[in-house]
Amino acid sequence: MLILVRHGRTAVNAGGRLQGHMDVPLDDTGVAQARAVGEVLRRTFPGARVISSPLVRALDTARAIVDEPEIDRRFIELDYGDWDGLRMDEVGDAWRRWRDDPHLRPPNGETLVELDDRVRPALLELSGDARNGDVIVVSHVSPIKSAVTWALGAGPELTWRLSLHRASICTVRIGPNGPVLESFNETGHLEGLGK
Repeated sequence: MLILVRHGRTAVNAGGRLQGHMDVPLDDTGVAQARAVGEVLRRTFPGARVISSPLVRALDTARAIVDEPEIDRRFIELDYGDWDGLRMDEVGDAWRRWRDDPHLRPPNGETLVELDDRVRPALLELSGDARNGDVIVVSHVSPIKSAVTWALGAGPELTWRLSLHRASICTVRIGPNGPVLESFNETGHLEGLGK
């Protein structure tokens, strides 16, 4: 099984700001969310291989599951470039255009197509291990959406039709015919912690 986990809350995303490659820590709610997701994953998938984005918010969430997660830079968040730290309304009309064009590049950033080009090969590499055992990937909203669209056999145009809460869990079964999305945006473990 491939288990995809979005990191817990930070002060930046709680404020509705894009954080992309900004390396910001979890806030107090995010720490509690990481503990909750760690508890449920250790219980449900004991002995799973755990891989994390190198950014501290993902790494600290992964460390709530296992002491020393593997690091894979391909699961780092989308690079929003000059939009890092801005609210979507501050991006202006370019935000709408970006939603309509997966090839649009935020200034000094990365396109959704480029995100897919780095995430999907990583998923293919993990498929064998995930077919025979459990692999947990702790990442960010955009790489997880890329993984979900990969499992669904779709492209980045589907990204904007997916909503993913902080510290949520998605599962993808890797079967003989490829990936199958088994669950999406599970948040029951966060009851009372805020999303």
